[in-house]
Amino acid sequence: MAAIEINELTKRFGDVVAVDDLDLTVENGEIFGFLGPNGAGKSTTIDILLDFIRPTGGSVTVLGHDAQSDGQAVRRRTGVLPDAYHVYDRLTGRQHLEFALELKDADEAPEALLERVRIADAADRKAGGYSKGMRQRLVLAMALAGDPDLLVLDEPSTGLDPNGAREIREIIREENARGTTVFFSSHVMEQVEAVCDRVAIINRGQLVAVDTIDGLRDATEGGETLYVYFTEFDDGVAERVAMLDGVGSASIQEDRLRVTVADGSKFAVLHAIDSEVAPIQDFSVVESSLEDLFVQYTNDQQEVRT
Repeated sequence: MAAIEINELTKRFGDVVAVDDLDLTVENGEIFGFLGPNGAGKSTTIDILLDFIRPTGGSVTVLGHDAQSDGQAVRRRTGVLPDAYHVYDRLTGRQHLEFALELKDADEAPEALLERVRIADAADRKAGGYSKGMRQRLVLAMALAGDPDLLVLDEPSTGLDPNGAREIREIIREENARGTTVFFSSHVMEQVEAVCDRVAIINRGQLVAVDTIDGLRDATEGGETLYVYFTEFDDGVAERVAMLDGVGSASIQEDRLRVTVADGSKFAVLHAIDSEVAPIQDFSVVESSLEDLFVQYTNDQQEVRT
């Protein structure tokens, strides 16, 4: 049984199609990244998973329960860290956890959950004095109340410094190691790339890709980025390179040209740049990041790759 099964999901708001015939499966035990530009349909999909809004068509099954006819059962077994979370400044961390545990009818110790998110020493401090990272971890601790089988994390590291983001990433891995499936939406591509087993990319309400990150690289035939150095070049070099066959994009970054290969051989692209645009002094090849792949999938009209 899959943790999440979405079939032909559609959601319309008047004339606007927020989610368009979406099919997606998240397996038990995965850390699954759910990506897309602003307005792509990510939040709408998550709201339907949790039965906060109803779909126009299609079906959603979460942990074996129909998300619409058995939404309470879904929410009992699901922990949620929402994007627009809120803590109560006058309540302590312990009081927040006591409230969450009461809602889930769970008998865990608040201190144990606070320990899992590394803020047990602040259990009796009021949340109004917590840092941004501590507040984020407090809400994550509340999501862990009742030992959920599924964690839905919507932008869990937004606004955190690198240390805070790393701590959230470590907690996600630890919870997954305990057997929890994680459904993880974020704009921070480095975070997604660091923790996710597979990712799905949604654009304009439609699924455009779902695979491992290595699989996405292979499917685009553009899993590598070229950095090209010239003895001298003018401001129009990027525009001229972008027009060459096989080039996906080209942009000037400081003293070099960044080129993504959209189709064909990187060596053919390098030869074309050298012979048709400007003599190449040196070049380097790096594997495309998830951010590179995200840009390519959301800028191009592609068939779904699985």
